[in-house]
Order: sequence, then C-alpha cells, then structure tokens
Amino acid sequence: MPIIRPSYNPPLVFQNGHFSTIYSSKLRISPSVNQVRERLTLVDGDFMDLDWSYSKEKSRKLIVLLHGLEGNAQRTYILGAASHSNNRGWDTVAVNFRGCSGEPNRLFKSYTAGSTDDLEEVIFHILKKDKYDKVVLNGFSLGGNLMLKYLGEDKTIPKEIIKGVAVSTPLSLERSLLELNKRNNFVYSTYFLLGLKKSYKQKAKLFPEQASQESLKKIKSLLDFDNIYTSKAHGFKDAYEYYEKNSSLPFLPKIKIPVMLLQAQNDSFLSPLCYPVELAKNQNNIFLEMPKYGGHVGFYNPNNVYYNEQRTIEFVENI
Repeated sequence: MPIIRPSYNPPLVFQNGHFSTIYSSKLRISPSVNQVRERLTLVDGDFMDLDWSYSKEKSRKLIVLLHGLEGNAQRTYILGAASHSNNRGWDTVAVNFRGCSGEPNRLFKSYTAGSTDDLEEVIFHILKKDKYDKVVLNGFSLGGNLMLKYLGEDKTIPKEIIKGVAVSTPLSLERSLLELNKRNNFVYSTYFLLGLKKSYKQKAKLFPEQASQESLKKIKSLLDFDNIYTSKAHGFKDAYEYYEKNSSLPFLPKIKIPVMLLQAQNDSFLSPLCYPVELAKNQNNIFLEMPKYGGHVGFYNPNNVYYNEQRTIEFVENI
C-alpha cells in the first residue's frame, strides 16, 4: 500500500520532539473517563486487570488498548484514546499487563514486549462474553510491538478482530534500545530504569530465591535489566535473544488484517528500522504514516484530542 500522507502540523513549540514527548506524558490534562475494573485470572494462576469504559449508546464495537513500558491503564495517552473512542461510539478495554495495575502480580515473571499468550487470553476472555462483533487492537510503544507480533504469529486470529493501530512502536527492540542509550535520551532511559529497578526490588522481596539485592546492584542500564531479569524470568538465554525473538518487525509480512503504523519522524526512541517504508509499499495490509512531528506518543492537538486518537478512529471506520 502507498505510504499515508500525514496532515499533522502542531503549534511551533510542539514541533520539538522532546517537548511534545514530555508534555504529553507529564503535563497533558487527562480526559475524564469512567473506568470499571475487572480482574482476569490467567491459566497459570496469575492475574491481569482490565479497565473498561463505555460509549453512551450501547455498542458492539470494542477497542483494546495496550500500554507501553512501565505504563498502565491510567496513563494519559490511554485515557485520551479511551475518551475519544467512547465519544465516537466505541467501548474500550484498557489492559494492565502483569504487575502494572498497582498491585504486584503473583508470579516471578511479569510482562514483556512479546507476551502474546497473555494477549491471546485477554482476547479469548473478551470474545467469550459475546458482546462485540468488531474488535480493534490499539497498542502504544511496547504495547504496539506486542500487538503486531500477536497479529503476525502463527495463531488463528479471531474473525472479530478487524484492524490494528500501533503508535510510536519500537519494531526492532535491540535497535531501539541503542537509541534510548544515546545521550539525548538520558532522561527517558533513566526514568524507565528507575521504574524497572523498583519493580525488581519488589520481586526480590517476594521471590528471594530468584532475585537478590546483589543482582539489583548490578542493574545499571536497561540492557542490564533485560539480561538479569527480563530474559531469565521469561525463558530466554540473554537480553539479545529476548530482543531477537520478540521484535515485531519480522512478523509484519505475515499480518493478514489491515494495520496502521503511526511513527513520528522525530521520535527519539525509534531507530531507522522502525520506519519500514519498502515493506509498507509492498504489503497490502500495512499502512505506514510518518508525520514529521509527534515525538514519542506526543501527537498534541489544541483541543486535547490527540492526532493519534483521531487517526485511529478514522482508520478503523473509513479504510
């Protein structure tokens, strides 16, 4: 398919990628959303919390929202997507990955960028309710990678899932890690690392035989965290095997439903591999939109309905 020509042109100050990223994460006024929590018990005995919000009119259309690294269903970008979707007649369910809903999960493992078995359980649970004829997946950053990998794996995708939208997605985990480690991304990498180390410290208290304070002292970078915890807790030899097997880029050619990738050109988290122009030109189901501005999930609009929120509804309803 041709590359989608973007129409996004924010005010001058929001043309700075770092400003739009930080403003949207920390300063944006959160839209008001009435969320109703449901706890889903997983087959391995763990749990994930699902936060539902509803259209004013009864709807048989649902958007599943998937947050990013160290996020949750109360992050402003999730609430923004839920609010606009509800206002346009779509119910939403915002998925909190394991350990992300404000309460530690029960097992030593937690979530990863490629935990598609968890996503599959969530979708099966939703469809079992028999309330929705149309389901759209909308993932952000790590959640976008998870969504794309799920859609491109050798799984049977339920017929109710009609489209997907991935926003600011690190299609190559290793290359995006290299970008995050650059000096201009020091603030973001430090922020993520502090949150991850806090989570690991909690794991060490709950599972002292599998995690230790000594190991915690060795975690000085995101790569260290993935080598010491993520890879080992989830069955990978090391961080590099985890990145290789869970990056969504190799799965894109196998996706059978229409998906839109919204990737700002000034997103400092993303490597050149995260802009698959040639692939999109030759794949019927991959729609790639690359606005010049937007940072990382920072597609500001003055009316507080963000460009990615508008484009998601336009894509799922019109294309």
